[in-house]
Amino acid sequence: MPSEQTYAETDQFRRALITQSDLSGLEIRDCWFEERLKIVDCWGRDVYLGGDFGRVVVNDVDVTAYVASELDRVEPNRVLAREAETAEEIRAAWAAIEATWAATVEQVRALPEEVLHQRVDDEWSFIETLRHLLHASDKWLGNPVLEEDDPYHPLGYGPAGVDETGTGLTVDADPSLAAVLEPRLARMGTMRAFVAGLTDADLERLCSRPPVGNDPEADYSVRRCLKVVLAEEAEHHRYAARDLAVLTSRS
Repeated sequence: MPSEQTYAETDQFRRALITQSDLSGLEIRDCWFEERLKIVDCWGRDVYLGGDFGRVVVNDVDVTAYVASELDRVEPNRVLAREAETAEEIRAAWAAIEATWAATVEQVRALPEEVLHQRVDDEWSFIETLRHLLHASDKWLGNPVLEEDDPYHPLGYGPAGVDETGTGLTVDADPSLAAVLEPRLARMGTMRAFVAGLTDADLERLCSRPPVGNDPEADYSVRRCLKVVLAEEAEHHRYAARDLAVLTSRS
């Protein structure tokens, strides 16, 4: 459901106090806080948190470790992606990720095409997820690591569903599974070929191009860029599997 009011790229809520207010239906998406976010003395029936949080405390109970362990149990590739530091570990993580996605794609081929375009709780559809992972690999592998002349496929889907590259991504397109899989599998093959010959020394190389949308003054090693690709693949597979379970039950 669209929000009645939308606030984007603003700092007007920084250190704000919202008190004695009805926040029913409030949705906070793609935001960040480098200082503590605190919600106290509130009442509600259903609270959902999703994101990358350093520490989570619910009613004075620190649930950080429990949440992390459950996520790792549901999506074991998270562990491989997080802990991969050497060339061999990155190769192993990528092989596991490719195998996991291959099994999932095989599963969805049995579903009606329209199901793959449906969203669950306004999260990305399966097709949109594949498009985002295509873009993530273009952004973190094709551009900074491989220094391709034209790294971005037009079917890529950036964060928040926008064209952060300014290269004319067709974010409003509605492609079929086959149309997305063609460049997606090709890019996965590019990653597979690159890591096949990767050495530990290669991982230390600093990329001359920063990933688009990130701090242009920061250092981006090959290791850092590849680990982002691994993390994106693992996390978005978890999201996709979660939503596919809902869609399958509906079907």
